[in-house]
Parts: sequence; structure tokens; C-alpha cells
Amino acid sequence: MKAAAGMAVKLAIARAAACAATLLGAASAHAATQVLVVAGIGGEPQYEERFTQWSQTMAGAAVTATGDKDSVVRLAGEGATRDAITRELARVARSLAAGDQFMLLLVGHGSFDGNEYRLNLPGPDMTGSELLALLDKLPAGVPQLVVNGTSTSGAIADKWVRANRVVITATKTGGERNATRFAGFWAEAMTSDAADRDKDGAVTAQEAYDFATRKVADAYKADAALLTEHAKLTGSDPGRFVLARLGTAALFASDAELIALRRQQGGIETRLAELKPLKAQLPRDDYYNRIEPVLVELAKLGEKVDARLAALGVKSATGAGTQGGGNAVR
Repeated sequence: MKAAAGMAVKLAIARAAACAATLLGAASAHAATQVLVVAGIGGEPQYEERFTQWSQTMAGAAVTATGDKDSVVRLAGEGATRDAITRELARVARSLAAGDQFMLLLVGHGSFDGNEYRLNLPGPDMTGSELLALLDKLPAGVPQLVVNGTSTSGAIADKWVRANRVVITATKTGGERNATRFAGFWAEAMTSDAADRDKDGAVTAQEAYDFATRKVADAYKADAALLTEHAKLTGSDPGRFVLARLGTAALFASDAELIALRRQQGGIETRLAELKPLKAQLPRDDYYNRIEPVLVELAKLGEKVDARLAALGVKSATGAGTQGGGNAVR
């Protein structure tokens, strides 16, 4: 009986693993990610157009990672004021919970007088000290990613970093004052298969940084121009931040049925987590009898995902309906 129970659970585990392994990077059903994209003033039509386009691309791509358009806020043009940014960061501070993540993406022009960095905005500019104070009010346990794509942004790189915060700047110092190209290539990375180096359907901050820095260098070389910006990454483990999802994985942020299936997975995974500690406490057969139905449920969820993907015209990674399905929610 023990052998039969063990074999049944092994089959259930194999089926569930096949489901979870081939989602192509769909968002976690547990943690929530909030994103704030800010585009400062351009000062000239060409920059206004660029900053608008880049920030729109970033915000749109971020929705594929968060799975919820309401969790991505974009402030741009006349709406990107110091007061608006202050209000939004205060709201985020109140709403973030343990296990969540926060990402701040800044686009535009910056300035540095040798002492204080400023983000150029309609009306009063926002100083680096003001932004830092607001970021430090976010819950200490929430991982934060700050990407400052403005000129002179390197002035804040070391000042802003914290144990739970990764800071990426378009320049390595406050002395690199020319308009930067980094933010444009960062936006491109969030929508590009080429940036997804490991081809898992998710673009991480590390992958976007590598892509953007390479593209910046290539662009200056193609123009036979002196490289006037050198991006900098400060902090640890930028790969934990998923900026965007591509291809099939992006559907899990836009299709209502797939979003619902992803939420169902959250409940199943919670039950599995509650059962696993019992392995050392229960007789072997009792433990297997408890965990097998949950694993089978996860496998059946994969079959539903495969069926939905097929209805959307997307081929399953393993083939819908075979060996318990192929695309569960990771």
C-alpha cells in the first residue's frame, strides 16, 4: 500500500511540476507589485515627445508584470508635479504590504549643482533629498527598484541605496550632464525578446540594465560620438524584479480567465505550503493521502490553462491535455 501511495503521489507531483514549469514566466499569484512611472518636462518638443513615448512604453509593459493596470501609475507632462509625486508615493507607502514590491521609473532631465540633485518638473523641481525622504517612508521590508534615467542621475546612486533597494542610474556621476539615451533603451528592453536573455518570458531589471547599457554604447559608437553617459547599478539582486512579461506570459496580465486561474493557483499553493510541514509529523500514507488531491488539483488547473491558451490561439508548451497539462501559474 505504501508503494502504491508513493507512486500515486510521484505521478501527481510530476503532473503538477509539468504544469508549473512551463508557464513562461507568468506573474506570481501571491506578491503584488506597484509601479510609478514619472516623466519630467522635456523643455523642447523633441524631448517632450521622447519622454512621453518612453514613459508610455514603460507603463504599458509594467502592466504585464503586475497583472493589474490599477497598480501602475504614470505621471507625465503637466501632471508630473512635485505635489503629485509626493501624493502618489505617500499613497504607495500606505498600500504596500509584506511580500510586495515597488518600482519607481524616472524619465526626463536632471540637474546637479555639486550638492543637490534635482528632477526637472513643471513648477518647482523635486530634489534628490525630497525623493529619498519619500522612498524611505515605504515599508522597510518591501523590495524597491528605483531607475533614474535622467541626466546627472549618478549623483544620487550611492545616497539612495538601502538594504532593500536597488538603484539604477543612467549616469555614474552628477557630472554627466548631457541628455541621456538610457531611458529610451530601458523602455525598449521592457518590450523586447532580445532583452530576455534566458528566454523565460520575463524581463528582469538585470536583463534590462545589461540590454540598455549595451544599446547605449552601440548607439554612441554608431554616431561616432564620445560616450557621455555611463549607467550604474547599485544594490544587490536586481534579477528579483520582473519589469515586464512577453509573449504568452503577458496574457496572464490581460486575459480575465487566465488572471482568475492564476488567483486559483495562489489558493492551491497556500494549501500545499500548509501541508508540507506535516510530512515529518504524519504516517507516510496519511501524508500522501492529504497531499495527493492538492497536487492533482494543481495539475488539473494546468489543463484549464492549456485549454484557455488554445482558445486564444496559443500553443501549449507541452500540449494541452497531455500528462496533466502544460501551463500552470508560476
